[in-house]
Amino acid sequence: MPIATVNPANGETLKTYDALGAEEIERRLAAAEATFRTYRTTPFAERARLMHRAADLLDEDLQDIGRVMTTEMGKPVKQARAEAAKCAKAMRWYADHAEDLLADELASPADAADSGASRVLARYRPIGPVLAVMPWNFPLWQVVRFAAPALMAGNVGLLKHASNVPQTALYLEDLFRRAGFPEGCFQTLLIGSGAVEGVLRDPRVKAATLTGSEPAGRAVASVAGDEVKKTVLELGGSDPYVVMPSADVERAATVAVTARAQNNGQSCIAAKRFIVHADVFDAFAERFTAGMRALKVGDPLEEETEIGPLSTEQGRADLEELVDDAVENGATVLCGGERPDGFGAGWYYTPTVLTDITPDMRIHLEETFGPVATLYRVEDLDEAVALANDTPFGLSSNVWTRDEAEVERFVRDLDAGGVFLNGMTASHPAFPFGGEKRSGYGRELSGHGIREFCNITTVWHGA
Repeated sequence: MPIATVNPANGETLKTYDALGAEEIERRLAAAEATFRTYRTTPFAERARLMHRAADLLDEDLQDIGRVMTTEMGKPVKQARAEAAKCAKAMRWYADHAEDLLADELASPADAADSGASRVLARYRPIGPVLAVMPWNFPLWQVVRFAAPALMAGNVGLLKHASNVPQTALYLEDLFRRAGFPEGCFQTLLIGSGAVEGVLRDPRVKAATLTGSEPAGRAVASVAGDEVKKTVLELGGSDPYVVMPSADVERAATVAVTARAQNNGQSCIAAKRFIVHADVFDAFAERFTAGMRALKVGDPLEEETEIGPLSTEQGRADLEELVDDAVENGATVLCGGERPDGFGAGWYYTPTVLTDITPDMRIHLEETFGPVATLYRVEDLDEAVALANDTPFGLSSNVWTRDEAEVERFVRDLDAGGVFLNGMTASHPAFPFGGEKRSGYGRELSGHGIREFCNITTVWHGA
């Protein structure tokens, strides 16, 4: 993929960029290492001052950077502005909490004495330059949820962003520079995927984090493993959205539309498989399908648009393949299932609901990255849990029930990094975020996220 901004609403190439050459990559790696040597000793108060300044600048830039994101990857502009505001919130949260999250942890006096020490503590120390390989679907948020904790911990960042969002990638480097972070503290590397291995193998790069596809995660983890370097991976998701008889079905159906259609359906944590008890299936299906059908598809720069184009032409083709395969194998289309008329060369796809899904359909196990929902009928709690877990992914999950016994069963037995009860999955800087199975490992956000790229040093004081 060329490094270029291609407007997905019309297929027009707006800007292209040359990939960095070997000499420039070396210069940037050297700058990262040199900056880390001094930045790592910066007091938390100074890091917090810089991070607050970055958040203030981002708030000032909401309108402009929102339009940039929309023209690069197609999300409705209102959602783009909301994403930028969420990033500023996360920056402030880490600025205000990092020092406490990374405070020394004292062992109990009894344990210290038992080891022959007067005092023992664990200290969190920054690890060094960290490579972030990030996707296009939330081009600001995916980066900031790494960058804010990494910089507050005393690390420095190297960003390899998706090749179709270069303007957003360059904006992030400029944002941290304008905020006053030292030169080399956060750098964008405009490189293709083929150059990632060389950067990751460089001894100055100490770790990597990746959000993206399972194949990309495997590739990065393989190289990092060979180099004995830490990784955090957030990969795909096929999140279940379970509705039980005790639920507020009308509310569950309304929220389900947003849970599936946010970001044009291109979200790892979007609900994708809707698993509904037979007692309420018909009522839910009717309301949910009507809600999906009513979504306004249009120019993502228009304020009233709810569904814009998919980010790439290939992304739409992949989605169409999954839907066509399902229909050919007996799935029923309740709405959508086609390209909408009137959008020319734009990469649009109509919000779609499919039912009568069977295990022999690709869509049963593969992630749908677009506004396509699969709807399942189940007879009881056991079947709901089994179907929810019948996926190679385990990122998050949504459960609608007022029955406390059912709540405990789902929390205990769902294979997922999160269980959201009577609401839709969302990320927040204070709560850990990540998955299991092929959705990856490690955690972002919260105290867990900021500690992922820290050395934990045991400090033992003799009696």
